[in-house]
Amino acid sequence: MNHTSGGLQLAGITKRFGSFTAVDSVDLEVRPGEIHCLLGENGAGKSTLMNVLYGLLKPDEGQIVIDGSPQNFTNPRQAMAAGIGMVHQHFMLVDPFTVAENLMLGREGGFVLAKDAARQRVRELGERYTMPVDPDAVIEDLPVGVQQRVEILKALANDAQYLVFDEPTAVLTPQEIDDLMAVMDRLRSEGRAIVFITHKLREVRAVADRITVMRRGRIVGQAAPTASEAELAEMMVGRAIDLRVAKEAAAPGEPRLVVTGLKVANTAGGIVVDGVDFDVRAGETLCIAGVQGNGQSELVDALLGNVTPLEGTVTLDGTDITRATPRQTIDAGMGFVPEDREADGFVAPFTIAENLVLNRSNQAPFAHGLALDLAEIDRNAVALREEFDIRAQSVHDPISSLSGGNKQKVVLARELSRPLSVLIASQPTRGVDVGAIEFLHRRIVSERDKGTAVLLVSTELDEVEALADRVLVMYRGRVVGIVSPDTPREVLGLMMAGVPLEDAQGAPRPGKEENHG
Repeated sequence: MNHTSGGLQLAGITKRFGSFTAVDSVDLEVRPGEIHCLLGENGAGKSTLMNVLYGLLKPDEGQIVIDGSPQNFTNPRQAMAAGIGMVHQHFMLVDPFTVAENLMLGREGGFVLAKDAARQRVRELGERYTMPVDPDAVIEDLPVGVQQRVEILKALANDAQYLVFDEPTAVLTPQEIDDLMAVMDRLRSEGRAIVFITHKLREVRAVADRITVMRRGRIVGQAAPTASEAELAEMMVGRAIDLRVAKEAAAPGEPRLVVTGLKVANTAGGIVVDGVDFDVRAGETLCIAGVQGNGQSELVDALLGNVTPLEGTVTLDGTDITRATPRQTIDAGMGFVPEDREADGFVAPFTIAENLVLNRSNQAPFAHGLALDLAEIDRNAVALREEFDIRAQSVHDPISSLSGGNKQKVVLARELSRPLSVLIASQPTRGVDVGAIEFLHRRIVSERDKGTAVLLVSTELDEVEALADRVLVMYRGRVVGIVSPDTPREVLGLMMAGVPLEDAQGAPRPGKEENHG
């Protein structure tokens, strides 16, 4: 199958869900041998447009043309047969299956790959694109960065000439992002066409040949890769965005959260937090940086009282809370923004108003005995909607009807609507658009300035550099070092890979390194 001429056109694509138009008369051209970035906030219509292209959704209007031939996809198999491959943001892999078995899926009725042939294909493609993966490894045992390689290999095994990468760097380390960029570069040099969907401005400028910006279902313009991050952000949001976080230098007070010798095991009994010591002082932000899966989540669970540590102590304002329950830690003045808001941040069928009082629904003024004061809950919601710029028709709408950024504003509004000693914010801007990031960052800084101790867990180095007063790097459950936020990225990157601080600082600096982290 060879599609190296002609290219791909989307002409007048419109997709409605009821009365809501998610994609509105979009024209897009993708040429062989180029990386075409589709940039836009969450909810701009990027993924919907690509799901139409991949046969997951049927357009209400418009046409897909590949190499001059009009297409009418009703399922992904037809799109794959036409040379389209998609690497989804949420991996479409079967966890209990091996890598080779996942490669064989989706081919029933057509050419069925024998298992040995599938294994061989994994090895060949892995070698060719420097993405080695064990064909017999079970998906659920692989780290996310390797699972993503499998997604890419699946698309390449189908000889896809048009590859769609949907937010592919969301779960990757700086080093893995560099590796992915190199793979995309290689694919482009082979004459394949790549559509790269993202909201990360740094990455767009690093790899794009052309940039198309979407906003509210429409294309609002094209930009050159030489455009500044501020110019791209303004096109995405429709107004000027200040990408720098304005903040005064911290004036730290007494330690509010003190962690000593903390050791935590996972459910299988493995040690995932191993002798961790740190403190967070009043009026400062300590950022925990590191690749996901190095004990950050388990550390936070132990601080909140979700799990009991094997060893060590945690004190909050001098009170030992090592074995406190989550209810007790909340009542002691701990606020929490969880890394997975969909699972842990709110109750999806509840209204916005109900979600805004989840942590205090048993207390005055929202409850009197067993009775809820609905008028007070409504008043609270209307005030917080205004203060936190939560974009919703009504506070009685289910929270599930909101965009990612607005859901996160509800979570933060709930936590900041009471006096806190410590705010723990875990991946606070994951899956959140540029405009909302600006707002959330501002609120976190103003909470710090009130004298709250802020513990921020983030895998986004831009966020760490913007918000941290000190940076603690974790690797395999241990503290590699605590450094200042202006530490060079390559030093932080080495520390995130487990290189001790002294060695990382002494490592030779590259003369000019393009860093995509």
